[in-house]
Amino acid sequence: MGAQEKSQANSNSMQRVKVYRLNDDGKWDDQGTGHVTVDYLERSEELGLYVIDEEDNETLLLHRITPDDIYRKQEDTIISWRDPEFSTELALSFQETTGCSYIWDHICSVQRSLHFSTLNSEAFHSMNSELRELPAVEHSTLPLILKTMSESGIADQMRLTELILNDQDFFRKLMDVFRICEDLENIDGLHMIFKIVRGIIMLNSPQIFEKIFGDELIMDVIGSLEYDPEISHIQHHRNFLKEHVVFKEAIPIRDPHVLSKIHQTYRVGYLKDVVLARVLDEGTVANLNSIIHGNNAVVVSLLKDDSTFIQELFARLRSPSTSAESKKNLVYFLHEFCSLSKSLQMVQQLRLFRDLMNEGIFDIIADTLQNQDKKIVLTGTDILILFLNQDPNLLRSYVVRQEGIQLLGLLVKGMITDFGEDMHCQFLEILRSLLDSYTLSGAQRDNIIEIFYEKHLGQLIDVITASCPNEVVPPSSCKSSGFGEGVDTRNGTKPEILSNICELLCFCVLHHPYRIKCNFLLDNVIEKVLTLTRRKEKYLVVAAVRFVRTILSRHDEHLINHFVKNNLLKPIVDAFVSNGDRYNLLNSTILELFEYIRKENLKSLLKYIVDSFWNELVKFEHLSSIQSLKVKYEQCLEQCGAKITGNILDPRKRNDERALEKEEEDYFNEDSDEEDTASASHTQKPQAQPVSSNGVAAGYPSLCPRSSGLVDYDDDEDDEDYRPPPKKQLETPEEDEGTIESLGMKRKLPSKDKEPELVKKQQLAQKLQLPCMQLLWMETKAQLKKVTKRTILSF
Repeated sequence: MGAQEKSQANSNSMQRVKVYRLNDDGKWDDQGTGHVTVDYLERSEELGLYVIDEEDNETLLLHRITPDDIYRKQEDTIISWRDPEFSTELALSFQETTGCSYIWDHICSVQRSLHFSTLNSEAFHSMNSELRELPAVEHSTLPLILKTMSESGIADQMRLTELILNDQDFFRKLMDVFRICEDLENIDGLHMIFKIVRGIIMLNSPQIFEKIFGDELIMDVIGSLEYDPEISHIQHHRNFLKEHVVFKEAIPIRDPHVLSKIHQTYRVGYLKDVVLARVLDEGTVANLNSIIHGNNAVVVSLLKDDSTFIQELFARLRSPSTSAESKKNLVYFLHEFCSLSKSLQMVQQLRLFRDLMNEGIFDIIADTLQNQDKKIVLTGTDILILFLNQDPNLLRSYVVRQEGIQLLGLLVKGMITDFGEDMHCQFLEILRSLLDSYTLSGAQRDNIIEIFYEKHLGQLIDVITASCPNEVVPPSSCKSSGFGEGVDTRNGTKPEILSNICELLCFCVLHHPYRIKCNFLLDNVIEKVLTLTRRKEKYLVVAAVRFVRTILSRHDEHLINHFVKNNLLKPIVDAFVSNGDRYNLLNSTILELFEYIRKENLKSLLKYIVDSFWNELVKFEHLSSIQSLKVKYEQCLEQCGAKITGNILDPRKRNDERALEKEEEDYFNEDSDEEDTASASHTQKPQAQPVSSNGVAAGYPSLCPRSSGLVDYDDDEDDEDYRPPPKKQLETPEEDEGTIESLGMKRKLPSKDKEPELVKKQQLAQKLQLPCMQLLWMETKAQLKKVTKRTILSF
């Protein structure tokens, strides 16, 4: 939970109360639970207690605070009173003692204000309610002016603002009184002036701000705010602004209006953030921010339209005679100038950044990134990020030029350089924006990607390999390499740099699938990145696993086969086993990788993992992800076995489908009148029965009728010879692997002494894998066809 949320939660609990009302029986009735605040009553300038129900936001209690002594605080958490309007006892029971004290202090403060108001004369009240003019600004009238300021209601504040603006000399006279009081060390007068000036600022009038923040009055106004009666010692704001705040002109600004706006912007910001930071409300802060924003827009607009100023700026930045200190100030100014451009309208911002690019700002930044001062390098990267946020194509169009190639190399070099601060993320952000394929187009995209992969990817990979003491094992021997050993990191490469390189590589995998397939496989990038699993920093091991997970998300068969062929998941499994039963990010990341392989049904990886590493993973079988992995592996084996068996049972079904259909049609369409020959052929029993590929007899002569014509109803004894063909139980491929070939070789050919008709039927039965009764029906169908043909001819 953030600090703001925590503070809000504490505030809610502090103001949480139960409302009780005393009934006629002398018992307290619970009216509900809500949150109590002290606020102005609707259409009134009086303060009261509000209790809002915490469930439906309905008002549980509305009580006007009176100056009468009717309130009692009990047991540090209860405030009770007798309400004169309703003649009943009420009580608030607080959840927190601090909340009770907070509301009690508010009630007492309101009562003091009410008592103080009753002491004023009726004449003053009449004057204040019908405010017509301000008292004369003199030392003697300071109490009356303060009273007018503090007692004016919302309606009177508008009238008060109008009166102050109409009096042209009001602020000048007030500051004269301030200087007199300061010279005389009149602390009471200075305290009153502080309250008056603070009250004027709280009126939140842009016209008043324009007057008091002018060059003539601003320092006296800030001086008057040094005498805060709530602070025991005097603040020295003017001394800080005059002596410690130094305005550096990296290049002379000759326009006095621009200089005035620059100074005013800083002073208003100082007043907002330092002097009155405790008392300003949101509305006043918003108006002060508007003044700052408007001043910035004016400054940038005037400077960008001054062609002489811009040309002189870039001339000094390019000049070799410019000192290092001056060049540093010029770079700082250029950064601030680009930052202030956010105050301009969008069209003006785009025009400004294009003008800066034409002036050669990227050449200046390339020179800046080679500076030995890390702060200057950081400033240069900030300027690049401003350009990328505004219009990324400006930087991309520069990088693809011949002179821009150096800048890309400097960015890569900066990413792998130890700056001692969090600067690597800035280089990473810039490179990702430059390599973003979704926002690039055409030749610009191809050129940037080509330059990066050909010239700079190797640098990043070399940093990874150098972070481990042992060189990367060649792919041919990766299967026997041990990735679980500890690593000495004496080369000094910061782990944050390695983590950012992995993040950039993951980005490249997602955006450049073709390039990563070529470069990663040819240069053994995957093997080299996986050496990070030997690092002692767990988050670097996680980064390497995330890199592999990103590659697998591409579903590229070449890359997946590369993993299997070179045993690339071994370092990940070793890291998982070494981590043991620790429930940490590394454990979760690797389990998620296994779960992804299972869900996406990456069969080759699934088989590779279980076959190669199950002896190591079996100890983690109690984890659901490991169990699911093994179950999925067994299901894949069963599916593969069923598929292989199906192909063995019917090897020619798909290949000879059309040929079989044609042979069957020819068989039935054959016009043969040699019924006696066919009938005789069925009366003889064959000497041998051909065997099909599934081990079942292909021909069934002893099971079929001996007549080939229409069914012979007179020969009832044939039914006694009918026996159903035996059914052989299919076995799994693993059990039949050695017998499948032998079954294929045992297929017998029909005897030569069989009649041609019988041989033909047996061959057809073998090809069609038909049972005997189906073959009988086919023969009957043929005979019916012949009889029908003869009947038609007889007519």
